[in-house]
Amino acid sequence: MTEVAFYGGSFNPPHVAHLLAAAYLRAIGGFDAVLVVPVFSHAFDKQLAPFEHRVRMCELALAWMPGVTVSRVEEQLETPSLTLRTVRKLHAERPDDRLRLVIGSDVLFETHKWHAWPEIEALAPPYVLGRVGFPHPEAPPPVLPDVSSTRIRQLLAEGGGARELDTYLPRAVAAYARERGLYR
Repeated sequence: MTEVAFYGGSFNPPHVAHLLAAAYLRAIGGFDAVLVVPVFSHAFDKQLAPFEHRVRMCELALAWMPGVTVSRVEEQLETPSLTLRTVRKLHAERPDDRLRLVIGSDVLFETHKWHAWPEIEALAPPYVLGRVGFPHPEAPPPVLPDVSSTRIRQLLAEGGGARELDTYLPRAVAAYARERGLYR
């Protein structure tokens, strides 16, 4: 049985914490594969860059990492995107895999907002990654830095902050976002 980490998110844009999470899942989490799944239409109505751009940025950011695949599965599903629908679809497509839902410790405080959280837990037991600034009694110690996607988008919109962007954003993602005027 293949152990698969289902790592969903906005990836708006994908940044260093996303890369570190994928590497951690492969190297330390013991997963055979990491499936990165950009959300198609956010369930909590967040404004996002177009799906095509977020998928491409994920591909640019993660292409070098063996065992990590970017999935477009959510574009095939009813909107808004709900994790339960995605998990069910992945189970149907990958019946021989053991699926685990990757979440940050910050999400443990919000599971009551998720549609059918108990069913999600049963189908894809959560694999929790500790995040700096989000301690939780059920979470391991932090392994992910506190990187703000909001701050990254602000810097891209302002056309500045090159030093900060160079620290948090993969070069290929920064170039892609700038060339297409994303987040302006």
